[in-house]
Parts: sequence; C-alpha cells; structure tokens
Amino acid sequence: MTEGKIVSWVRSEGDKLCKGESVVVVESDKADMDVETFYDGYLAKIMVDEGGVASVGSAIALLAESEDEIAEAQAKAAASGSPSSPSSETSNSAAVVAAVPHPQPEKVKLAEPAAVTVGSAVHPASEGGKRIVASPYAKKLAKELKVELARVVGSGPKGRIVAKDVEAAAAGPAASVAAAGPAGIELASVVPFTTMQGAVSRNMVESLAVPTFRVGYTITTDALDALYKKIKSKGVTMTALLAKATALALVQHPVVNSSCRDGNSFIYNSSINIAVAVAVDGGLITPVLQDADKADIYTLSRKWKELVDKARAKLLQPHEYNTGTFTLSNLGMFGVDRFDAILPPGTGAIMAVGASEPTVVATKDGRIGMKNQMQVNVTADHRVIYGADLASFLQTLAKIIEDPRDLTF
Repeated sequence: MTEGKIVSWVRSEGDKLCKGESVVVVESDKADMDVETFYDGYLAKIMVDEGGVASVGSAIALLAESEDEIAEAQAKAAASGSPSSPSSETSNSAAVVAAVPHPQPEKVKLAEPAAVTVGSAVHPASEGGKRIVASPYAKKLAKELKVELARVVGSGPKGRIVAKDVEAAAAGPAASVAAAGPAGIELASVVPFTTMQGAVSRNMVESLAVPTFRVGYTITTDALDALYKKIKSKGVTMTALLAKATALALVQHPVVNSSCRDGNSFIYNSSINIAVAVAVDGGLITPVLQDADKADIYTLSRKWKELVDKARAKLLQPHEYNTGTFTLSNLGMFGVDRFDAILPPGTGAIMAVGASEPTVVATKDGRIGMKNQMQVNVTADHRVIYGADLASFLQTLAKIIEDPRDLTF
C-alpha cells in the first residue's frame, strides 16, 4: 500500500473529539478501516475531502488543542499552501489527527506529533447476506433511528451511506428509497481502477516474475459428497471441507506450504493458513482460514461464513486476508470443470478446484462404472517446489477426500 482513499469523514470540522473516537474511514487495497485519534481536541481542518487520495504518511486533517485555536489552525493550514506537509509553525497549535495507514498489518505510520490506529469492526458486515456499504457512524445512527440501511441511497463516494443520508431517511423515508434495478453500464467509457482493482493488478504483474509450473489431478468425490450431504444441515460448507482436507495434506508435505520471498531462501511456514479466493464487488480478495489443520470442521465453517460476510462489506482486517500460506480458488459452483490459477505473490502454491461431475470410469474388475470426479490443478513456485513434491501432495489429498473420515475429527 502506497496510498489510501478517504471513504468518509465520521466527524465534521469544528467537532470536539475524544481520545479513541473514530474520525475517518480510509480505504486500503482490500478493506475500509476506521481511523481514530489518540488525542482529545477539536477537528480544526479536513485537508483531504471524501473521495480524495493521500499518500502514506501524509496529513489528512489537523486537530486543535482548544476551540480558540481552530481559526488559527485553519488560517495557518491555508497559508502553508501544502496540505500534505503542514509547516512546523502550524504544528505548534494544531496536531495532525490522522494519516494514511502504513502497509504493515494492523499498524499505521503517523505524521508527527500525533498518532492514530485502526479500529476493530464492531458493526455487522451484512444484512441478510446483501452487501451494504456505510460508514461506522452511519450504521450506529441507523440503529438508533431504526432506519433500514438497505433502503437508503448513499451520497458518499461510490454510493457509500454516510450519516446525513440516514438522518434524511429518518426524516422522510420516501426520499431515500433506492431505485430498483442494477446500475447501468456506459459502453465505450473509460473506467479507472478502484483501489482494490489496482492492488490486484499490481499483484498479478508481480507474480509474472516467479517461475511457476502446473500439475493436475483427478479426484473421486463420492465419499466427500456423501459426507457433505450428511452434515450440511449443521452449517458445514463445501469450502470448509476442501480447506480442511487441503490443510491435513499440507501437514504431511510442508514444502508445499512454504514460501520464497527474496529469491535466495525459503521459509517452512509454521502455520497452515488456507486463503480462499472470493469475488467481491469491484475486485477479488482472499480471506484466510488460519490454522485450518487444527480447527474442527464446524468451527471452520462458522469462521468461513463470518469472513465472507466481512469481505463483502469490506470490513476484513489485514491479518484476515494477508496471512495465507496456501491458496484455494474454487469455480466448481459455476460448473467450470478445470482451470489454472495465478500464483499470489509471497506464497508457494495455489490450487484451482473444478466442479465434481458424474464420470464414466473403468472399475478394477474391468467393468464400466459411474463415479463423481473433480479436476484440481496446482500452480507452484518452481524455485522451491518440484514436480515430485506436488505429485506426492496431490496423492495424499486424494486419499483424504476419497476417505474423508478424518475431516470430522
């Protein structure tokens, strides 16, 4: 991350702020993050408006120590002529209240002399599975005023719902009913990348520098399908079953769970964290099931549902999407029988999973039979992982899926 986009200001200029209070929502490559202040004071000047972009470490607002200093801070900020680099004279009476977060997970780099931190998400990620993009304060206000966010038209960047939209809906609901039907697409128009699309683009280009190879394998899924049918009613998902099976196979083949970052050495990762590709509005993200080999299938399924809801609402925290050691990409639910996946930077392998389909096969006694089979294709970093490594891993994975008793323990 080299820059961040201001999604919405939770507070307005002149507002009194208390230490720990959320002030602004910043869009990073993969998620919207609450930014809060570590100081009491007054929001004297917003230097980057909603929808604006600021580089990492640059000032986006000024915090005055007292109400009397608001005007002075605003005047000095205007006189400096460079909002992203306030003068030392300005900083004597006004502190930088927030800066664009630093790339390190769950930390932010701050402009002196103040500090900010990423707040944890406390609001539900979705309502009924439908993505609703709203500022944290707007969600809180909607609960207090009993306003249904799904029926509110947002006036913020890209339709984001902000506090004034909720207030307007509470005052006159008819004015805020969302128009039915999907948004139209203007053909022949040039559409700039969103922050997430830009991040995906950079990662895909970076992955081209890694020498990769691919190995495919056919796995019979009759036993797995029967197990899924038996425990589906308990909230178990097929994604969780595949993640669990993959994790158990990786326990026996740690080199496939390794990663090479500097081109001179590689790491045997101590944890097996399965990242799973999820399509979201405007891009792609890979929520991570951490320690998937150790969690039971029911806990894993509940965690996966939670991660998907948060991903679609852009509420994932960095450690929930950037700590994967092995990636799964499943297009089987769309009827795709086979495909290849691009290796994410910083990981050793990614497995593309196709649909399980009835297939005519020859039985051991020479007869013709019918079995459900799926195709999996693994793309791996050839600097670390070799063909024999993947072949052995896929044989183990096939044994686990074809006799899935261990998946429920």
